[in-house]
Amino acid sequence: MTLELPESPSTGLARRQLLRGALAGALPALGLPAAAAPGPLVVGGLPVTCNLTLPVACMARATSNKAAGSKAFEFEYSKYNGWPEIKESLMTGRIQAAYMLAPLVMDLADKRIPVKIVSLGHRSGAVIMVRTDSPYKKFKDLAGKRIAIPSRFAVDFLFLRKMLAAEGMSPKDIQIIEMPPPDMPAALFAKAVDGYCTGEPFGAAAQKAGYAKPLRMTRDEWRNYICCVLTVREELIKENRPLVQNLVDHVQGAGNWLDQQAANREKAIQIAAGRKFFNQDPNILRFVMENPTDRVTYGDLRMIRAEFDELMQLSVEAGTLKAPVSYEKYVDESFVKAAKVAPIPI
Repeated sequence: MTLELPESPSTGLARRQLLRGALAGALPALGLPAAAAPGPLVVGGLPVTCNLTLPVACMARATSNKAAGSKAFEFEYSKYNGWPEIKESLMTGRIQAAYMLAPLVMDLADKRIPVKIVSLGHRSGAVIMVRTDSPYKKFKDLAGKRIAIPSRFAVDFLFLRKMLAAEGMSPKDIQIIEMPPPDMPAALFAKAVDGYCTGEPFGAAAQKAGYAKPLRMTRDEWRNYICCVLTVREELIKENRPLVQNLVDHVQGAGNWLDQQAANREKAIQIAAGRKFFNQDPNILRFVMENPTDRVTYGDLRMIRAEFDELMQLSVEAGTLKAPVSYEKYVDESFVKAAKVAPIPI
């Protein structure tokens, strides 16, 4: 009988490293791959039309890859239903890129989470909805009422604050409830809330169903409104700048393409409505695109420092940011400056 002595931790570690090295050297000889091929870049997003450039960019890149027989760059959309979940995934590195709320990125960067905004995703596209059978016509009518917002870091909340301030009110005059956007139409229908402020198509869904109406729209009140921004982790920038640049090129290309003609928006509706992306009724997405046609816009995705500074200052006033955050801390505009707008062959 052979007596096996327990190995020391250092001896065991050395032995495991030796075995791994021997196995790695043997893999090619056995006809097995030495390492798995890198998969597509997963980009998180919400099923909102403020994120519509993302499904278009993913589909355009996949179409180009198929035509060229290449997978040099690949993007994959990952759907989230709420901002807390997408924030957690980006913070922990579960995903390396996502469409995020601009003030939330400012806060993360200020807390030394290594993230940077590299492109806009849209302009406008937020609404404040109330029931059609309600007597509410101005914000003073909402005093004491329950109003849902996606997050206190959402620019929708800043929009709501702007509208309240215009009538001499503040958020203290209403009851603020944070709620995932997909839940808002049903909550309004059930009278669990008296109104809600969010991005489309969750305003359009209730409006098209006939039980809600817009009280205010950003297209009328805040034309340069930006909310959802393409955000990536800094290690991705360091490790694969060409991949990030190609993603930005396609997002910028998708924005231009969406605003070029109605036929392009119809194609985008059919893409985004599918199960791979938003998994929504295309008629609701079409309602957003047509009522009116500039309810959400995508063609101007410039990174303008003054606009981010305004958002930052409004967020400080709202208390969602404790102090001002410098532009350079949360933005890397080099990709937009170097962008070569990608064709959208779909």
